[in-house]
Amino acid sequence: MTGAKQGVRVGVVGLGRLGKRHAENLAYRVPGAAVVAACSPLEEERAWARDSLPAPRLYEDYAALLKDDEVDAVWLVTPSALHAQQIVDALRAGKHVFCEKPLSLDLAECQRVLAEAEKRPHLQATIGFMRRFDPSYRDAFDKLAAGKIGRPFMVRSQTCDQNDPDGFFVRFAPNSGGIFLDCTVHDIDVARWLLGKPRAKRVFASGTVALHEGLREFGDVDNGVAICEFEDGSLAMFYASRTMAHGNDTGSEVIGTAGAMTIGQNPRLNRVEILDASGIRNECTPTFFDRFEDAFLYEARAFVAAVQGGKSEGATLADALEATRIGSALRESLQSGQAVTLL
Repeated sequence: MTGAKQGVRVGVVGLGRLGKRHAENLAYRVPGAAVVAACSPLEEERAWARDSLPAPRLYEDYAALLKDDEVDAVWLVTPSALHAQQIVDALRAGKHVFCEKPLSLDLAECQRVLAEAEKRPHLQATIGFMRRFDPSYRDAFDKLAAGKIGRPFMVRSQTCDQNDPDGFFVRFAPNSGGIFLDCTVHDIDVARWLLGKPRAKRVFASGTVALHEGLREFGDVDNGVAICEFEDGSLAMFYASRTMAHGNDTGSEVIGTAGAMTIGQNPRLNRVEILDASGIRNECTPTFFDRFEDAFLYEARAFVAAVQGGKSEGATLADALEATRIGSALRESLQSGQAVTLL
């Protein structure tokens, strides 16, 4: 087990578009971390790791990586359906574990992971809700804690992806859990975080297919709206879209008893403004990784610091379970057309 001042030896599992970004952050931009192993069932992804990372041991099989005694922590960027069992396997192997959201699409699986983690409190287990580490969201959180807008009682939050005419989301639909578990789960987590982690009591969701007709086969939509009522009387409203023309448009608004606060209301790529005959405009962030590049980096640094003995700052397994509980209820409401009361 790593000591407080020892480096953290990480094995990255899953080397798709996001896994590659995480691996590069951990290898080159996170002090105290060393990517010593990488795992993927795909030869082209292992070849990428061989060429792009500093001499990692390469594994085709996850179980083989877990047997590597020189791996202190695993970093899971794998399909959602695999998360729960992979986390359990990592904990049983004595590894710290970071896993991209969601913890699971199934509540019983979430609870099974929590029970396993409770047996091993010395191991870090964190779920990747990176917005908590975005500098703007972090600043808003601190200002809320300082009472800058009084008592916050409502959050309006959205995750809106740039339209992909190639239909990636349609191909992903059978395993995504639907738009609310795939996209809105981030808004759910950040709303609870900003409001003081209240527990949900009732939700209602609706949606439409604006462009991607193939989603209907899976009971999914490409634009969805939802309302969540919490037990303490606070509220959240969510909007998710896969059809934005201008880019990734992610932001939140918090309303309090003495004011309001917005985060990311203008999805600007940078601080350049273009003035011409069409008016004044700015370019927008094209993808979620462009929008949250710093957040992903700070998230990784925080996890490594926690493994080294520091304070755990990321979303807990319990936070992830609550996000899945709410997201699952939203999916049920979308399909039934009725409000869903959470027990």
